[in-house]
Amino acid sequence: MKIGLFGGSFDPVHSGHLLVAQAAREELQLTRIYFIPAAQSPFKSGSLPAPAAVRLRLLRLALAGDTAAEVDDQEIRRGGVSYTIDTVRQYRTRFPEAELFYLIGADQTGQLSLWREAEELARLVEFVIIPRPDETVAPLKPPLRGRVLRGFHCGISSSDIRARCRAGLSIANLTPSAVAGAIINNQLYLPANMG
Repeated sequence: MKIGLFGGSFDPVHSGHLLVAQAAREELQLTRIYFIPAAQSPFKSGSLPAPAAVRLRLLRLALAGDTAAEVDDQEIRRGGVSYTIDTVRQYRTRFPEAELFYLIGADQTGQLSLWREAEELARLVEFVIIPRPDETVAPLKPPLRGRVLRGFHCGISSSDIRARCRAGLSIANLTPSAVAGAIINNQLYLPANMG
């Protein structure tokens, strides 16, 4: 069994996230991929994400009907700062014989050695690095191991979507239509609704 773990803020989830998940499933022949929204990233302590319930609802809308993907809210249920090692240990206990792959943005490769219990993470998972278009990927430092995802390089970012919402610009095709509709109908990511 091959399990993909895709952690992040997903604030909001967008088409780039879904394309990455699809590429990872195909390239790694994953049995299942879990989207794991963080309660609070240790590297984004100065920013406050949208409420957890909102991010979870948008993720569930985006993944509706996808039988190979699932939302895992364990980090949100734990609350506080989310540490990947805690989540990975839970998956190792749940799926002791599975190969675990953890998807990360290429911008995180230089910081991986700073992650909590990085050496233990290196033993438990193989990292799958997601490059943005025209981005150079820094090599992983041993004992970390991983590979670069080849397919569907996409320049969409959650921060761009939030900025477009604040500016009153369309987010059509940047996120699934159900997610875009929920963002618009609930007036999410507008200045009055931030924080």
